[in-house]
Amino acid sequence: MASTYTVNSGIEKPGSGEQSGTWGDTTNTNFDIIDRVLSGVGSITLSGTTHTLTTSDGSLSDGHYKVLLLGGSPSGTNTVTISPNDQDKMYLVKNDSGQSAIFTQGSGGNVTIINGETAWIFANGAGSGAQVQKASFIPDLVSDTSPQLGGNLDVNAKNIVFGDSGSASDDRLTFGASSDLQIFHDGSNSYVSDAGEGNLFIQGSAAVYIRSDAGENMGVFTKNGAATLYHDNGVKIETTSAGVDVTGTVQGDSFTLDNSSNDWTFTVSSNNLIISYAGTAKAKLDTSGNLTVVGNVTAYGSI
Repeated sequence: MASTYTVNSGIEKPGSGEQSGTWGDTTNTNFDIIDRVLSGVGSITLSGTTHTLTTSDGSLSDGHYKVLLLGGSPSGTNTVTISPNDQDKMYLVKNDSGQSAIFTQGSGGNVTIINGETAWIFANGAGSGAQVQKASFIPDLVSDTSPQLGGNLDVNAKNIVFGDSGSASDDRLTFGASSDLQIFHDGSNSYVSDAGEGNLFIQGSAAVYIRSDAGENMGVFTKNGAATLYHDNGVKIETTSAGVDVTGTVQGDSFTLDNSSNDWTFTVSSNNLIISYAGTAKAKLDTSGNLTVVGNVTAYGSI
């Protein structure tokens, strides 16, 4: 009667009356297989982009190891095929190959072990439709230069803390393919910096408030309403449907009254008030109260 082999580990079961004189060798090999299956640690050298992890019947093979230490110099993401596809397998995998490793056994589903990650994987041995699943440990995020999230990040009621930014390459929250929008603090000042193409939009469904750290309003911009500017938390300029409402004194170097293309302007020149129309001076009031006009002065009349 010929030998048979266990389903998942390929341990040889000699037939009755078989292997006279060599039965001890078979038994020793079986013990070595059992030892490797229970606690064996194997270094798996990856190269190129594919590798086959084989479990051989009746002889020691890499597929028998319990712990797989992935190394080598793969040229890119390496697909490791667990063979044969009808054996149940459970491995502890530590990937230090420098590339991600995809473990597959069939069409049912694969898992990816990124560089620097350690994870348990289970292959269900379902033939051509076999599936591989994993339970990952928290990887060393400091050493992992390209960590990825598989879902939303829950901060568990904690903070995401950034240090003072010394350059564009550290301690900044960046958005956009070219880090177009950056939020950071440089130790002295805080920035919301739009360094990319396009405009910076700040939008609110009802109103946008700009406030001091003490909660004082500096600017309030209301949807379908006023744009309001404050000084020391007091309203000074507020737009209305008719124009602008100013509280207090308005100061400026010049003042223009819009009249299509022929505007009236009020300017100060050498301490004199100059009144111009369409760019031509029409009257001057000096500091002594003397009024000089171009044209006639009507002393009495009706307006």
